[in-house]
Amino acid sequence: MIKVGLIGFGKAGQAVAEVLSGDPRFNLCWIARRSNPPSAHSLSTNSVPIIGMGKLNLSDWLDAHPVDALVDFSMPEAVYLYGEEVRQRKLMLVSAISSYGEKELEYLRQLGEDTRVLCSPNITLGINFLIFAAKLLRSIAPFADVEILEQHFKEKPEVSGTAKKIAESLCVSGEKITSLRLGGIVGHHEVIFGFPYQTVRLVHDSIKREAFGTGAAFALSELATCEKGLYTFDDLLMKKMRVQLNTT
Repeated sequence: MIKVGLIGFGKAGQAVAEVLSGDPRFNLCWIARRSNPPSAHSLSTNSVPIIGMGKLNLSDWLDAHPVDALVDFSMPEAVYLYGEEVRQRKLMLVSAISSYGEKELEYLRQLGEDTRVLCSPNITLGINFLIFAAKLLRSIAPFADVEILEQHFKEKPEVSGTAKKIAESLCVSGEKITSLRLGGIVGHHEVIFGFPYQTVRLVHDSIKREAFGTGAAFALSELATCEKGLYTFDDLLMKKMRVQLNTT
């Protein structure tokens, strides 16, 4: 069983906590949020203590509450609060931060020299598999037409960042993205390949934020089998594909 500390307790963090606390492969030992809990040093949700990072001595806390891995769903600058503890204690790190700058990314690369680090701006397993499969098909058939469709709830004003990432990974322009805003849709991404006489559609639908949790759980379980280094979600999926090809 992998002992885990969760950094970040917003809407995504709460969904991740729900998944990890219910997965028998993991022991969610504690949750750290940006500000101190409103009424006490620690609260309890499903018996998991929630602490504030503000005045916390992380080294002392980890001595008293050791873990094998940290999962970060907080803010880019948080990596500097826990990074050296990750390095010194050889903790695994799964980061789902979407807005790292080059400075933070370089720091993560340095951490990867001493321990196992995964960095993925979108950590849902389905989206990462969609991108992985789309890149494979694009390499097989670079002549095919490609269009990207993204659908989200009415209140989402901007073009989906995931759709932009898909376009970038396939080397197509943002003009190939079509956006629709409709009531009742959480999130839908579709990559359409147009061939002579046929089409291929790769589709992913988001239903609940707990998808972040299943992605984090996959990343933790796979990272535990890796050597030290900085990994992407693609790296983990490629590793699984190699194993599958060698057993068929």
